[in-house]
Amino acid sequence: MTRLAVGDAAPALELPAVLPDPSGTGHTTGTFSLAAALAEPGRQGVVVYFYPAAMTPGCTTEACDFRDSLASLQGAGYGVVGVSPDGVDKLATFAERDALTFPLLADTEHTALEAWGAWGEKKNYGKTYVGVVRSTVVVAPDGTVAVAQYNVKATGHVARVRKTLGLD
Repeated sequence: MTRLAVGDAAPALELPAVLPDPSGTGHTTGTFSLAAALAEPGRQGVVVYFYPAAMTPGCTTEACDFRDSLASLQGAGYGVVGVSPDGVDKLATFAERDALTFPLLADTEHTALEAWGAWGEKKNYGKTYVGVVRSTVVVAPDGTVAVAQYNVKATGHVARVRKTLGLD
């Protein structure tokens, strides 16, 4: 598995997504484009985080931490997007249940997960299998990788990302 490193060009990212409704009420479905997100005025970067499965304890902790830090991240010019192998319907349920206010992308074919180095061999309780490697990549406005973190722990991860970005 090839992992991204600081300075690498970030792979394209355009996937079906559950998006916050622009009216501020609920969610809608559509397509998320990293290129479009990076082009937003004042954008300092986009935090792309990869997680194994919506509505599981660790993934819920991580998503809610990003939700709770979103205003300050956005205030510093950073967008946030979560990517998992879940389908749009499950992501919509997750977004509604936990009032998530950032895009959740459905990568059911694992194409983005593989391209970004977030799909590979894992070990859990002595067993080896292939799946999502919990990871976070921050992409700079020029499309290059500014931060690449792999095999991260869900608890406390957002605080570590904020510290890495110099926000805390």
